Amino acid sequence: MVGTIYKNVYNPEAEALKFKDSTITYKQLDESVTGYANYFRKMGLRTGERVILSCTNSPEFIFSYFGVVRNGGIIVPINLLLTMEEIAYLIKDSEAKMMIVHPLILQKAKITKDTIQNALNIEVIVLDEELKQSVSELSGTGFEDFDDRNAVSTFLYTSGTTGKQKAAMLTHKNLVFNAEQCRLGLKGVPGDNYMCVLPMFHVFAFTACVLMPLWSGACITIIESFQPKEVVEALIRDKITVFMGVPAMYVVLLEAGKNSIGFPDLRLAVSGGAALPVEIFRQAKEILKLPVVEGYGLTEAAPAVCFNPLDGVQKEGSIGLPLPYQECRIVDENNNELPAEQVGELAVRGENVMLGYYKQEEETQKALVDGWLFTGDMAKKDREGYLYIVDRKKDMVIVGGLNVYPREVEEVIYQYSKVREAAVIGLEDKLRGEYVKAFIVLKEGEECTPRELLRYMKERLAVYKLPREIEFIDSLPKNSTGKIMKRWLKEL
Repeated sequence: MVGTIYKNVYNPEAEALKFKDSTITYKQLDESVTGYANYFRKMGLRTGERVILSCTNSPEFIFSYFGVVRNGGIIVPINLLLTMEEIAYLIKDSEAKMMIVHPLILQKAKITKDTIQNALNIEVIVLDEELKQSVSELSGTGFEDFDDRNAVSTFLYTSGTTGKQKAAMLTHKNLVFNAEQCRLGLKGVPGDNYMCVLPMFHVFAFTACVLMPLWSGACITIIESFQPKEVVEALIRDKITVFMGVPAMYVVLLEAGKNSIGFPDLRLAVSGGAALPVEIFRQAKEILKLPVVEGYGLTEAAPAVCFNPLDGVQKEGSIGLPLPYQECRIVDENNNELPAEQVGELAVRGENVMLGYYKQEEETQKALVDGWLFTGDMAKKDREGYLYIVDRKKDMVIVGGLNVYPREVEEVIYQYSKVREAAVIGLEDKLRGEYVKAFIVLKEGEECTPRELLRYMKERLAVYKLPREIEFIDSLPKNSTGKIMKRWLKEL
């Protein structure tokens, strides 16, 4: 069960969590989670009830999450950047009656508990000192755990880049199974120290940086937010052995870590959440000496699906091989499996695949067919079985009837020495259907013109793939996990 995943650990005195100046052992973790579970039951939480969780990266996030699901409740972690209107939609859609909020969020937003309760018509529990005192008094009390592996434990709302947000329903079995897949694929051991700087409300962080380490008996060093200098210092000071990040983090770390002495304790750095540009992968290995492993996943798969193997060949631009007990295939529009090197949609199957979308039967039937999850990602497989994401199915640009994959264009742009970040989109063209536009962020102190960049690209791309427009901007719009929001660029 998700709420007791840490009970797999043999040594209760081993360090489980580090946060700022405090250390929490596995025994103390269990006591805290038991206290929170008792407190939520006392507050009236019942099996199947949805609970919104708005919490910063902290031990309290883990205590609250586990405390709710140990009661058989369904946790709904939400993005901390959402507006009140967006939160109201999630509350209505999930039919939640209770909301847990970290006091720092109230403080930053300059609002009170009563303001939220009145505006959103929901019972609000604040993780303040008064609650912690009550939890402490209940931590020594026994607790009868909810026990149904097939029950839904978590609603995770998709990022909404292609439309209205919908809740992927993940069961206890989905999440625990994926934690074990990750442990096997990344060779997790009790001696590891994971840095969790990705936002815990995101499934990549929660499965890979929380559930997997606790399932492995490892330690988690929790960092509240991504501050490049602080992260570089913490990697060395706290002897981090496993770092999980998104591509945007590696771009920034390259600048912040150029003068560092390296990371002697780091055995593994994982990139996920979005495609890692090949040029960034190369620079990370050369400059930071980071052993970067690219992987792939999606919310609906809890989320991890593939990783480049640690003890095999790691191929540039590849998301690697399927994790243990994971099936992957590339299919055409008629669901026929395609041979090697042909591009089609990636479909995956395994015990980590979601139950479906809450109250979205039509969307569920589109995504899940005969047990296979259709990812919406265009991909190909080489003759050794390594997978390559070509692009999002909906991001593909059709220029005069010819397919252009934005990622292919972006990869070429990233190779230009003056470029820091790039994003390519398709815009409507009455004559040719669509045309390609590129948004470019230059490295600090660099200057460049569209003509200069196009001259470089013409030697590496077919004419129809070249951007008709190139716009230089100061920064690219990103969501809280560092993923570039191309929908926002199109709205510009």
